[in-house]
Amino acid sequence: MGRKQTEKEAVYRCAVCGKLLCGEHARLATVCASHLKRSETAFKVSEIVSEGERSAVRRLVKRFWGEEEQSTFDGKFTVAELPGYVAKVRNGVVGFISFSPTSDAIVVVALGVQPRYQSIGIGSSLIRMVEDEARKLRKSKILVSTSNDDLPALGFYQSRGFQIIEAKPNVIAEKHARIFRGIGGLPVRDELRMQKTLN
Repeated sequence: MGRKQTEKEAVYRCAVCGKLLCGEHARLATVCASHLKRSETAFKVSEIVSEGERSAVRRLVKRFWGEEEQSTFDGKFTVAELPGYVAKVRNGVVGFISFSPTSDAIVVVALGVQPRYQSIGIGSSLIRMVEDEARKLRKSKILVSTSNDDLPALGFYQSRGFQIIEAKPNVIAEKHARIFRGIGGLPVRDELRMQKTLN
């Protein structure tokens, strides 16, 4: 069930068979550890410095969210123009994280990893880079939000020390002037805000 069966771009990878899936065809399921495939793919994470890297981020943002701007924590951001980091495999950008500092925090505006490179540690490495940046800037916390349907993202962030601090009902539905179907057919309406306090 990859791109051959839908016109939408794949943004997830099946944890059991490895097929690439769009959000519409993704389903949540409980699997045992023996079915989680781990890859030994080598990757490198570095700060975004070139226009080529920004162009790659722009393409990934459009692939994952269909638009270059993201709204989070009452702000609107053009993702590829923000500071951030990219993950590369054989010099090709396969993932990224973009962020915006506030007075006491860093807001993660967007994080995305190409489906075939998910579950190999790239997302965790990107989060660690932002945590290191926050400590350098003397920020006390990292903030991130996700949509109410994105249970994989909720699981990812919670397993890395983030806690849900607020739900903003209908924020996403109002932004798009409609309620649309997300992961597993769930209605996408709300912004769920999360926070990780740094030591």
